[in-house]
Order: sequence, then C-alpha cells, then structure tokens
Amino acid sequence: MPNSSLPQQVTIREVGPREGFQILPKAYPVEQKLKLIEALARASVGQIETTSFVRPDRVPQMADAEELVARLPASPGVEFTALYLNQKGFERAEQSGKLRNRGWLYTSPSSSFLKANSNTTIDESVAAVREWAALFRKHGKGVSGLMVSNAFGCAFEGKVTASAVASLVERFAAACEAAGERIGEVCLADTVGMGSPKSVRECVAAVRALGFTVSLHLHDTMGLGLANVYAGLLEGVSVFETSVGGMGGCPFTPGAAGNVATEDVVYLCHEMGIKTNINLDRLCEAAQLAEFILGTPLPGRVYRARSSLSAPKATD
Repeated sequence: MPNSSLPQQVTIREVGPREGFQILPKAYPVEQKLKLIEALARASVGQIETTSFVRPDRVPQMADAEELVARLPASPGVEFTALYLNQKGFERAEQSGKLRNRGWLYTSPSSSFLKANSNTTIDESVAAVREWAALFRKHGKGVSGLMVSNAFGCAFEGKVTASAVASLVERFAAACEAAGERIGEVCLADTVGMGSPKSVRECVAAVRALGFTVSLHLHDTMGLGLANVYAGLLEGVSVFETSVGGMGGCPFTPGAAGNVATEDVVYLCHEMGIKTNINLDRLCEAAQLAEFILGTPLPGRVYRARSSLSAPKATD
C-alpha cells in the first residue's frame, strides 16, 4: 500500500447533531441533543456542528437553534459551529456569541439542488460573493472556505464530473479575488452518496491542482462511504466531516443516506497509524447514546461491533 501521501493526522468535524436531527420525521427535545453534544465533547471531538440556522417552516427540526446554542456546555478545546445557508441565518448564528463559525460560502454544480436547498442559482450564488465577503468582514471574518454540495453526483441531475467541479471552484475563486478575499479550503460534499473511490480521487486531484486545500463530507448511500474516505486519505486529505453513528441525510435530496460514521472513520485512521486525538471508546459511547435517543439502530458499524465484542459471553 502506498503510504507517501497519507496524512499523519486527521481532523474530524462532527456534524451529527445537525445532520442527524434535521432529516428525522419529528423534532427531538433540546435536552437530548445537548446530551449527545456533551458526549461528543467528552470523546475529545474538537469541532462539533451543533445545529443549523434555517427557516423553521422548511426544517422544523432546527427551530430550537437559538435555545440549543444558548445552552451549549462550557467545553475547553471544543469549537462549536452551526450551519447557515443565507445571510439571515448567518446573522442569527453570530448573535449567539457562543459559536466559532468561519466564513463559508455554499454552492453546487447542480442548479436543481441549489433551487431546492437554498432557492438560488449558480450564477446568483457567484454574484453574491461580494455581498457575503462584506458581511463576513462586518463580523471580523474573511472568506474561509467553499462548500461544494453534490460534488460527485446529484439525485436530480445525475453524475457530476471533476472538471465541472473544478470550473465552478475557479468561478468562485475569481469572485473572491475580485472582492479582496481568497478561498482557503474547498470542502467536497457527496450529498447524495453517488461518489466512488475513483471519482473522489479524481475530484480531489482536480481541485487541489488549482492550489486549494481539500476536505471531504461523505455520505454512505451506496455503501462506499468508508472506501471513499480511504480514497481521500490516499490523496492526502486530512479533514473529514462525519456523523456519529452514521446519523443524517439531506432533507432536500431524495434518497440521501447518512454521513460516514465518525467512529468508523476514526477506527480506520487509528488502524492505519493516523492520529485523530479522539477517544474511540468514548466516541462509541456517544454513538450508543445517539442510538438510544433515536430509538433505532444506526448504520455505524464500529460502535456496535465493539459493544458486542466486549459483552459478557455465555458459557457452557
């Protein structure tokens, strides 16, 4: 196995508290969400996306965003963030004073997805960069990164090529430069889970060739999530967005399954000698808690396997 490009350490961005609850058919109490966040913090997960500031009528499961953020625990060493898709959502998130949000721009090569997810178009999202940059500066931030949803395929429009993603990134890079900003990171999101190890490596290489640091946000719809993580590791990717227990999915993307399970990714990294600074035992406890809160088995494998292996065995 070629090891030259493997990162020595991986950063995990936990998105379960946001991804995991946004797609469920009912809203869960703030207290239960906070218990899961606290369990993740105890596992030394350094970055946790806690909620999303979106329209309550579109995603009622996130209507408690302000209350949840106000009650976040004091956890030294943990950065709490939240998702926003429009400027009103960003302003709401900033008002809390408890989040460490960076200046992220959001887009997709799929016009259909952009219309369903944020009621915009590719051209409109590029044109809005200058306004976003001004808003970020107002809050003492610059443009940090670009999230590209449906980077490998779209439920509405089918497969997406690496060249299409690279061209889109170039458009945003030019718009940022015109606004006096520079994209520091491009996060490639497999929103519907259509990526494969081949397409992941191709897309990562195409975007990195433009001079950008690349991170990955992968879903496991087709069962290739962990294989795609491995493909990313082979390309030297060192930042992954994952979800405890494999919770999640996108409410505006038909058929989207949950993200790759955080504990599965951490286990893979540790077995390959890659550091994460995360306590895997406590992370598996957090996954078990997530399963208990939701009342249904989750797709993550490692937390269930470790629980079974450590359970008392019957004797003759």
